[in-house]
Amino acid sequence: MRPSGIDPRNVLQVAPSPRDRGWDAPGRPRTALLPLLMGVLALGMVLTGCAEAPGSETDTWHASPIEETRPLFTEHFPPEEFAERRDRVYDAIGSDAIAVIQGAPTPMGFVAFRQSNEFYHLTGIESPHAYLILDGADREATLYLANRKEGREYGEGKVLSAEDADLVQELAGISRVRSIDDLRSDLQARGGAAAVYAPFAPPELRATTRNMANRTLGDIAEDPMDDREPRHERFLALLRSDLGVSELQDLNPILDEIRMIKSERELQMIRASSRLHGLAIMEAMRATEPGVTEYDIEAVARYVFWRHGAMGSAYYALSHVASNAHMNHYHAGVREALDGDMILLDYGADYHYYVSDMGRMWPANGRFNDVQRELYGFYLAFYEAILDRIRPGVSAQQVKLEALEEIDDILASWEFSRDSYEAAARDFVEAYRRGAQNPDTRLGHGVGMAAHDPFPYEGELLPGMVFVIEPQFRVSDEMIYIRLEDTIILTEDGAEIVTDFVPRDMESIERLVQQRGILQDYQRLMSEDGEFLDAADRLLSAARGN
Repeated sequence: MRPSGIDPRNVLQVAPSPRDRGWDAPGRPRTALLPLLMGVLALGMVLTGCAEAPGSETDTWHASPIEETRPLFTEHFPPEEFAERRDRVYDAIGSDAIAVIQGAPTPMGFVAFRQSNEFYHLTGIESPHAYLILDGADREATLYLANRKEGREYGEGKVLSAEDADLVQELAGISRVRSIDDLRSDLQARGGAAAVYAPFAPPELRATTRNMANRTLGDIAEDPMDDREPRHERFLALLRSDLGVSELQDLNPILDEIRMIKSERELQMIRASSRLHGLAIMEAMRATEPGVTEYDIEAVARYVFWRHGAMGSAYYALSHVASNAHMNHYHAGVREALDGDMILLDYGADYHYYVSDMGRMWPANGRFNDVQRELYGFYLAFYEAILDRIRPGVSAQQVKLEALEEIDDILASWEFSRDSYEAAARDFVEAYRRGAQNPDTRLGHGVGMAAHDPFPYEGELLPGMVFVIEPQFRVSDEMIYIRLEDTIILTEDGAEIVTDFVPRDMESIERLVQQRGILQDYQRLMSEDGEFLDAADRLLSAARGN
């Protein structure tokens, strides 16, 4: 059964601090010297008359420490967890093979660097143009880092580089660290490896899933004036030449299998990301009233993400007003909601390399009308019938077949106001039934480091899997589209619907939409023509003391 009684005010519980896990950031074990050093520092402050609270000085430029406070290595996972993942790669490739993984490059333009999911998952290293060699013979990892760019560090902050080899070994627990200048000669020296593994798929970068990366590469291939070779494919070609091998082995199936079952720390990160996602959608509901735009709704969610430390968006906002929802990945985001419209929002954050995926629908005016209540109510009953039967130890097919027994009763008893609505509902149920006849049917897609995480499961559902369901109900002649989506973690005890705290029932949704939200307190300041509105004039006058 799904959890109940969750207070949404208390759901954003960030993943436990590494200090609560038994190590001190960044990745250093605790020592008994820390309390002693703090005591000596406090005594010195008393003796010198400097025991006032930080920030109480008024005759200095800085109240904060002048050192950079950004950690150089992740505080969310210890080095040992990355080592355990690399051990699983060694087990999979065997003692006569090596694996070579390419990290993400420096992004183009004023864009913050984000490591690829594949590279981060094995190392925790967030330096651009990094490479990793995993040697199955000695079960050791060699990390290759770019050389230090002192001018860039002066302006942007420190990045772990080849010159930090000792520090990287200490922080990340990687046995060997070398310069990127040594990579090709080192590869050529390993030419006798019986098998060489590398990822064949394009890497998952910021707001990227594998299918979306392949879509971009497909567009490039169709452009007659763009003959760029994808970076990961050029990398594979260089591996073949430097290692003297004609055939490489695809590392992606091994990495996908490792990523499919999440560790407890990964689940904590997904829970935190899901809570943040849910709170953002709830705030968007509260901010809604007729006249709100799709980009207003996105802005509210984005504010909540950034306010709580998100790295960015997991995917572009699917913020839909009225019939725009019928294009289920529409993201132009400019329509204004009228009284009587329905709104759909599906928009998640990238929370320290882990994401969630969920969606909700609500009426712009805060009240479901009769047609909305009729169709949304039918869909919700259908959706809940599936959720109630998800559990570990059974197949997706079994879940669907069991749910259909209840869904058939729902369809038979539901009263539809129009023949077209009943026909659409019957088509919806029959399509679901046809899918359930396939023994390899799936419930949805995986979620983890990407919104569509690799999910190569076969057979029964297992604890540690994370996925969503998102059945889609359409009445196409009226451009009606209904979809809900929730992130689900399978545990030993059952299904944890992580986003269950966000209301789906109509009464709770109506109460939430009618509350006051951010947009009611922060009025629009500029017109679409870029002119100041009255609210901006009042703000400017107050700033001038008028």
